Amino acid sequence: GAGKSTLLSIAGLLLAPSAGALLLDGENMANASDEARSRARAEKVGFLFQHTQLVGTLRAIENVTVAAGFVHDPALKMADAEADARARALLESLGVGERMYYYPHQLSVGQKRRVATARALLLKPPLIIADEPTNDLDAENAKIVVNALFERVEKGEAALLFATHDPELAARADEVLYLK
Repeated sequence: GAGKSTLLSIAGLLLAPSAGALLLDGENMANASDEARSRARAEKVGFLFQHTQLVGTLRAIENVTVAAGFVHDPALKMADAEADARARALLESLGVGERMYYYPHQLSVGQKRRVATARALLLKPPLIIADEPTNDLDAENAKIVVNALFERVEKGEAALLFATHDPELAARADEVLYLK
């Protein structure tokens, strides 16, 4: 109720702020068109939603590779085979490789969360936003997801902005802000 999800949605270019500036790579996106925000989001932001937002008519692997279809920049665009190979590798690393051809209704909540994590990471975005990434996971699967999210951060390849109630996850952050 403090506005964490709203704040993340604004930072992830899903919502426009009602006031102020929102800088992404030095460009103010606060008043950008829906098309400009959509393009920037597809190419620069990996979003892990609080509720996985998987497409029910797509198999797990298709839910991951769908992200590649939104990229317009030729330098960032992935060939279908490359997106498929990367999706397979991500799903395997997240422990759901054996479920890649299952539909969301055939997956557990934790499996859906790991598929959604793979989707957020597919394009190697410079900004990863995660809204309660471990809230519905057991300790083992939470560790898998958290390690996957922090891997690119620790390599200096991405920034991670997340909301959590998990004190262990918060302890891994470089900076912690509390919203009231």
